[in-house]
Amino acid sequence: MIQRVILGLAMIVLMISSGTGTFMYLGSRTSHIAEAPQKPTEATPRAQALRMPGTLYLAQTGAIYSLSAGRFHQLTPESGWTQPSLYPDQSRLLVVRRYHNYSDLYIMSRFGVVQKRLTNNVAPPRSYDTGANNWVFYPRLGRDGRIYLSYDEPKRGYAVVFTIWSMPLTGTIRQGRIWTNSDDYTGGDVQPIPLSKGILYTKYSYGANERLTGQLYYIGEPHPPPRQFWGTPLTTESEDCRSPQLSPSGKQVAMICTYQRQVSYLVIASWNGKTLGPRQRIITDQMVAEPTWAPDGSGIAYLAPATGSGPFQLWFLPSAAYTPQPSPSPNSGPIVSLSPAVAVKPVQITTNNGFDATSPMAWAN
Repeated sequence: MIQRVILGLAMIVLMISSGTGTFMYLGSRTSHIAEAPQKPTEATPRAQALRMPGTLYLAQTGAIYSLSAGRFHQLTPESGWTQPSLYPDQSRLLVVRRYHNYSDLYIMSRFGVVQKRLTNNVAPPRSYDTGANNWVFYPRLGRDGRIYLSYDEPKRGYAVVFTIWSMPLTGTIRQGRIWTNSDDYTGGDVQPIPLSKGILYTKYSYGANERLTGQLYYIGEPHPPPRQFWGTPLTTESEDCRSPQLSPSGKQVAMICTYQRQVSYLVIASWNGKTLGPRQRIITDQMVAEPTWAPDGSGIAYLAPATGSGPFQLWFLPSAAYTPQPSPSPNSGPIVSLSPAVAVKPVQITTNNGFDATSPMAWAN
């Protein structure tokens, strides 16, 4: 009888210990994709595996963060802040703040202090027309002192699309100028990049196959309605490209191209001020978003999930991955030939964040 009791107690202890061990083992093998992303300032490990140069500004959950010397700093509360962009002299930021029914543009210091509100897009008091609100996105300050942005005017009833505007930094949107004519039912024209003359931008339209696709365009001057001119297409409908970013040298453009498929490739092309050169597909095995050139030319930062359906993390691709490397001439003379870019893998900077993949990043020296 005593032996049976001892055996029963031993079996109970074995069941408890084995069950606990199995539970802990299975818990360690469980996917963490569905877990809420951590704040960049709280996530571990910190982004110190690679010290990226300068200061990178990016958005997560309605807050603006900076990354400098391997550490994140939260610059704003989580209250709708997104899409930071730098002044040409890198002294300040332009930042969008999203509200419930509208968005506005602000000037912010590089430490997150709001200095000025540039637009007032909320509907008049006691207005019940939601169409009386306005939306502004993708601001960029040109060296001409004008802000280039996507704005939801002119409106044609319920057919509201974004159009590229420019406005004076010291003025109001009422002093703005319309640059493009967007197509109805497409979302419109977005992501303007000011140049020394004209702008690059992304135009969405329905092509011959009735698919909504993106194309990069160049336009040299404003074309307000009723002038029907979209500019010069730089990419084809079949490439389906968007999110252009000009390199610090001004001689290359990074972009995202999907080729009308469920992919998102990082593509680079040379730029001579009017046309793009041959395309170079750099990353084809990730869902890449928001490529941003390092100010010192050392590489490209971008956002992409670490796993197929995970939140977007920060990555860095060294320039050796897309820049042909000089190699000595066989004659040992002064002539240097170029060998293909070496195989360099991107570096994952963060592991458990969830950055805004629709918010361009800004990178200062």
